[in-house]
Amino acid sequence: MKERITAILNALNRREALILVSILASSGSTPRGAGAWMLVFEDGHMEGTIGGGAVEYAAYRHALKLLEDKTSDTVGYRLSKDDVAGLGMVCGGDVTVYFQYLEGTAYIPLFSRLADAFLENRHLWLIRRMEENRVTAMAACDGEGHFWGDDLAGSLPDGMLKSQPVFRDGLPAYYAEPIVRAGWVYVFGGGHVSQELAPLLAHLGFTVAVFEDRDAFADPSLFPGVQKVILGDFQNLSASISLTEKDSAVVMTRGHQADFDVIAQLLRQPLFYIGCIGSRRKIAETRRKLSLLGFPDDAYDVVHSPIGLDIGAETPAEIAVCIAAEMIQCRADARR
Repeated sequence: MKERITAILNALNRREALILVSILASSGSTPRGAGAWMLVFEDGHMEGTIGGGAVEYAAYRHALKLLEDKTSDTVGYRLSKDDVAGLGMVCGGDVTVYFQYLEGTAYIPLFSRLADAFLENRHLWLIRRMEENRVTAMAACDGEGHFWGDDLAGSLPDGMLKSQPVFRDGLPAYYAEPIVRAGWVYVFGGGHVSQELAPLLAHLGFTVAVFEDRDAFADPSLFPGVQKVILGDFQNLSASISLTEKDSAVVMTRGHQADFDVIAQLLRQPLFYIGCIGSRRKIAETRRKLSLLGFPDDAYDVVHSPIGLDIGAETPAEIAVCIAAEMIQCRADARR
């Protein structure tokens, strides 16, 4: 999502028009659901996807026409049996797609606000009010009711700010989708697995910070796409970061003792997700040492350890994939 927003800003700053293609709603078997974005530019190239196949091709062709006409539109598509067969599905589905024509400088402050929000630890939604296939108001909104862009305060229907996109048809229609979800993923340790994992998590839409105590491994060039790299003390995390219940932690420092030092601090407050790399023998030793510090016997039960889905991973890249898969699963469960 961050890449799409950056691409929109770049085009608008170049005074170029584009079409933001969004899935507003879907039913049945569709490859992408509400919240999927695709951008179509004046030179004909596209970024992002709304699922591929015949629907995406038809949407792309329609977006090119709308660029010529300098207008917006809403279109419903139905996946036929042939469409879903080509996508490996067993039944059809319907999608409602909105094509928003964007041009000029008026939208730059709003999308700049969305881009900036990826470094803030709070929820942010994009709200669009639509009348007769046109967006008549658009704003960003946080969970505390603050708006940026058009003033939609007082007119936004109740129940719009959810963990999943919400489309409320009517006159006018409203569409709200979460752009930024509060919560950092702190990867403790900057070694080989972290160098694979942290960029992967950032690419998957997590807001990622790497925390290291060695200068050589606290190098941002080792973690492309990651929002922050912190040089700090594993024995005193609070000197560098403030953790909340929305944050996640992945512990894979240079050694068992540093891992334990971090885990002992993390378990003193609720977090959304804690995972620690290591063997079952290490887990048993960690439980023993926590008990000596006065932790209850079940304190370590909240830690995903051994971390990641069991897919037989061996290399650092494979281990990163299995950890990322588990974190995707936890994130998806929380949205249901």
